[in-house]
Amino acid sequence: MKYPCDSVSHSPSAGVAPAALPVRGGWILAATILGSSMAFIDGTVVNVALPSIQHALNATVSGAQWVVESYALFLAALILLGGTLGDLYGRRLMFTSGVFLFAAASAWCGFAPDIRHLIAARALQGVGGALLVPGSLAIISAAFPTSERGKAIGTWSGFTGITAAIGPVLGGWLVEHLSWRWVFFINLPLAAAVIAISFLFVPESYGERGKNKLDIPGAFLITMGLGCLVFSMIEAPELGWTNPATWGTATAGSIAIILFLWREARADSPLLPLQLFRSMNFSGANLLTLLLYAALGAMLFFLPFNLIQVQGYTPTQAGAANLPFIFILFFLSRWAGGLVAHYGAKLPLVIGPLIAAAGFLLFARPAIGGSYWTTFFPAMLVLGLGMSGVVAPLTTTVMDSVSEHQAGVASGVNNAVSRVASLLSIAVLGIIALHVFNTQLETRLAAEKLSPAAKHAVLEQRNRLTQIQPPEGLNAGQRDALKHSIDESFLVGFRWVIIVSAGLALLSALSAWVLIEGKPRKTQVH
Repeated sequence: MKYPCDSVSHSPSAGVAPAALPVRGGWILAATILGSSMAFIDGTVVNVALPSIQHALNATVSGAQWVVESYALFLAALILLGGTLGDLYGRRLMFTSGVFLFAAASAWCGFAPDIRHLIAARALQGVGGALLVPGSLAIISAAFPTSERGKAIGTWSGFTGITAAIGPVLGGWLVEHLSWRWVFFINLPLAAAVIAISFLFVPESYGERGKNKLDIPGAFLITMGLGCLVFSMIEAPELGWTNPATWGTATAGSIAIILFLWREARADSPLLPLQLFRSMNFSGANLLTLLLYAALGAMLFFLPFNLIQVQGYTPTQAGAANLPFIFILFFLSRWAGGLVAHYGAKLPLVIGPLIAAAGFLLFARPAIGGSYWTTFFPAMLVLGLGMSGVVAPLTTTVMDSVSEHQAGVASGVNNAVSRVASLLSIAVLGIIALHVFNTQLETRLAAEKLSPAAKHAVLEQRNRLTQIQPPEGLNAGQRDALKHSIDESFLVGFRWVIIVSAGLALLSALSAWVLIEGKPRKTQVH
């Protein structure tokens, strides 16, 4: 999935363009496209594989959440630090180090014997992603002259968009016909190719090393803060809010984030330059990003469970279900970017989220069963139209709200905000989904003709959501009735997630209306 400002490097380009650029240019693009595609694809493919992973490793819903959240946590918290490391020690070095780390972690994921190993391996993948994602475009910015840079970034963006479309379908096919483990193993040959091409054809480049310093304390505080908050929210439904582990980690996380902001306001080289937020446009764009990408992240997490476990889609079909959304986003984003020149950024940033909110609500309409073309396709279509009106104008707003030498940092901040949004929304809306599911399941079980022991056995597994196994001794009719109750209970919880997501999209439109400036009026000359 493409994120806002993914098309801009973390830091201003500085370095030596390679000799014989026409020869090396294609190889440089190949390395950066393949490398960044691994991280982008993992952001969507793993969601499609989650139901199979949860079943194979006998995981609870919190375990499934952690498979996604551990990766997102370290990627979001360390992506700004990763860009600075590339400026200081070499972009190619950090990029290839990130690719190697990502590949090693992918192998660990593929061989993971249980959910704990998989979660730890995904965290390591996040660290690798934090090095390779900012490095890919920084390498392009340093390697290509200004006259060629826009075309090179456009090529990168186009091919990564194609991989974002192909990835979920390929991942679903691998899950269906081989194993969910191959979703991770496929990264290994890609990583080997990227590392080989990088050392043969990609020149080393550096940023303004005298001006960049590593904010290690800042990185530690934001990682600890986000990690503790996410832990408390994911584990609260099972542990309870009165458990010391829940409220203790929530308190520790809040304190760590406050200390992070206090440090960033005083550090000489902060990880997050707070002065950027003095611009209303920059603040408005990032608030919009936080709200809208929180909605999108939660929906994309829970949708595969609905499609595969409730609607009966195969993993391949579930991966292909997203294609209309991705294709519309890919083909219309450039057109939407042209609207900024005519109408300014405010209008598309208000209208786009409003259309996206309608798209989210359409996801709440389907019941169990029905044709894809009349159930989920209209929702994908409308959501794609809404999001395509946001991405390019949002990037333009972020870039235009800061000076040229701050463009890379502004891009990195907005990129990190989008990932933090998804990280937090999966945890928070997971609480809502699980609470509604539990309430609905208890109500429906009370009306079922099951023994008290059978009902108790079902409720003991409710933290597994749609993966609840029917107790022994049930006849075929009782099994079908229980499956229907579980599916309907999940569907109600899913609809609540979608309704909240639509509300977040509406709030993002409101933030654009209030905070982002309209198109400046032309001054008439008399």
